[in-house]
Amino acid sequence: MKIYPVSLDATGLQLAVVVARFNHLISTRLLQGCSETFCELGGRLADLHVAWVPGAFEIPQAARMLAESGRYNAVVTLGSVIRGGTPHFDYVCNGVTDGVREVMRDTGVPVAFGVLTVNDIDQAMDRAGGSEGNKGADVTRAAIEMANLCPMLAKAPRPEDS
Repeated sequence: MKIYPVSLDATGLQLAVVVARFNHLISTRLLQGCSETFCELGGRLADLHVAWVPGAFEIPQAARMLAESGRYNAVVTLGSVIRGGTPHFDYVCNGVTDGVREVMRDTGVPVAFGVLTVNDIDQAMDRAGGSEGNKGADVTRAAIEMANLCPMLAKAPRPEDS
């Protein structure tokens, strides 16, 4: 049995972060959780590159461009979509979720999904440093773990070589 080790060591990693300006208060709190966690796990603030975009719907395009650049070990996406009284919430949530998934699938670069999809501002605040923790920190840990795991998987021995 081959078990790949888990590593949350951000030393030497280059991380791109795409952050939506819409619902700015939530986004800045998510970004704070991201940057603090990256540094706590050994990353340098200089190796954390942040791209602000207008809203959640624009996140996939910027994430794709950053992933395709070849400069980053992983991409973190941050923002929030708060349910309103129209179907707009569903369209935006579906678009950003599908778009981020496609970036990861098409590029092979780990993309951590930190876009909150919530019913109200209180739920968003709870998840951006409140009672539910900080999802910006959580997805940064996931991005670091995947940035360390993916190179090992790419070099994995074939079953016939074992």
